[in-house]
Amino acid sequence: MFLELIATFTAAVGAAGLVLLINKLTGGRLPKWAMPVAAGLTMIGYTIWSEYSWADRTAADLPPGMVVVERIEQRAIWKPWTYLKPQVTALAVLDRAGIKTRPDMTEIKLVDLYVFARWRQPAMVPQLLDCANRQRADVSDAALTDPAAADWREVTGSGTLLETACADGQQDETDGG
Repeated sequence: MFLELIATFTAAVGAAGLVLLINKLTGGRLPKWAMPVAAGLTMIGYTIWSEYSWADRTAADLPPGMVVVERIEQRAIWKPWTYLKPQVTALAVLDRAGIKTRPDMTEIKLVDLYVFARWRQPAMVPQLLDCANRQRADVSDAALTDPAAADWREVTGSGTLLETACADGQQDETDGG
């Protein structure tokens, strides 16, 4: 966050310097308010660009095997432009390389789902996925021992998490749970 603040101020100083140069080249014909307005508009523009490009930049930096399965959008009253185009403030990312199954229950997958949110540390949320019944459950000791004991919830909506995790040939078989 601190580096983005420095980048914002640097962009503003650059814009002010450009206006100062243009003012010198035109013989001082620009109004006195041009420099602070240019600096302010540049700071706002850079901040908006940074907020909107965060998700794409984060997704591009993910290691191989990590797949974005959901983009969480948000609108905010203090950012009126988000009502025209909502801002992605979090990403749900599946670690495809770490998918595990039990040999006796191949339709049940154990996956690590990571949540990357703007200005927060990533969080890992282990999930059980039932590919056959389109359900998911939070991982617990009881659910790992016996998946029937899990608190299963139906997956509604697009189901990108299930579709990605349950694609054939994308899991590692283990003898544990």
